[in-house]
Amino acid sequence: MLAAPMARDTGVSVPTVYLAFSASMGLSALLGPVSGRWIDRLGGRPVLASTNLIFAIGLAALAAVSGPVGLFAAWLLIGVGMGTGLYEAAFATLVRLYGKGARNSITGVTLIAGFASTVGWPLTTLLNEHFGWRGACLAWAAIHLLIGLPLNLSLPRIAQDDSEAPVAPAAADAPTLSPGQKQRAAMLLAYAFAVTIFVAVSMASHLPRLLQATGATLAAAVAAGALIGPAQVGARLLEFSVLRRMHPLVSALIATLLPPMGAVLLIAFGAPLAAVFAILFGAGNGMLTITRGTLPLALFGAQGYGQRQGLLLVPARVAQAVAPWLFGLCLDRGPIVSLWLCAGLWFSAFIAFLMLPRASSTQAGRSSEIFRESKA
Repeated sequence: MLAAPMARDTGVSVPTVYLAFSASMGLSALLGPVSGRWIDRLGGRPVLASTNLIFAIGLAALAAVSGPVGLFAAWLLIGVGMGTGLYEAAFATLVRLYGKGARNSITGVTLIAGFASTVGWPLTTLLNEHFGWRGACLAWAAIHLLIGLPLNLSLPRIAQDDSEAPVAPAAADAPTLSPGQKQRAAMLLAYAFAVTIFVAVSMASHLPRLLQATGATLAAAVAAGALIGPAQVGARLLEFSVLRRMHPLVSALIATLLPPMGAVLLIAFGAPLAAVFAILFGAGNGMLTITRGTLPLALFGAQGYGQRQGLLLVPARVAQAVAPWLFGLCLDRGPIVSLWLCAGLWFSAFIAFLMLPRASSTQAGRSSEIFRESKA
């Protein structure tokens, strides 16, 4: 929404603005494990509250830049906030508060946050039209201070003498993996999360262009893209209602099958199924957002969740930073190649989830049985 006027006023090209944004995401990848470790020790209240301050300072600095050096510096400061205050930090905060019982809360957060772009894009456009892009940045800084900060300060405090264990202890029947199994599971999860986020960010950046390349009109491409948000929320409602009693692996497997199905249909039938592709992609991506928080919790337990989650998502954050550029190069080679790439990456994540190790301890109890049933 703001890239073009921001580039014009700071004397850089639009790709340079996106490069600064990518640099901020790269920095956020490095800070994820650190943020998670802080939340494990201190709880989410101080970390998330400080993030609101960092975002506000970064946005105010961005509103004041006049050249490329200031542009990159401001975006890097925003990257610090991104590394400590987005989905993963929220998930770690909930696990720190509720332990193994955090799944429903994680789903609830994603249900509300699923409307972020629905509200954020039009509001940013409106602010830009009336106050310019600098005014829009200042308005978002004020929102962090006046709305986000008080909300995060309202979170429960964590007792200082309870810094090593979740407030709600992990369930006794949590799957027990051997060290080798944990390492294998972590590698498979990191891969699956990275490739699916790569495709998700690629679609967010290039979906209208991709659909037009398959023969859809601009109006049809925009209309199809508008279906992604409702599809994400609908899939999360399904997770909250029907799938909540099943192992998160079930949701992960469903989520990674839907987008490849949509891609194959779009390849086979072209523009008439653009809306079907958007719905299946949105549903899969919406469900997998929850799984990124709940599946590591189910596999490894609540202890040390924040730091572990930060480490698992380092490759995903890197993939997120390079996705718009790399997928744009792929799209230059044609829509069919791009769609097969998307389908292949998401299906490889499905295979990675199938390869996750099973619990090896008899103490795994009922959770282990559910896990095996989920793999079947």
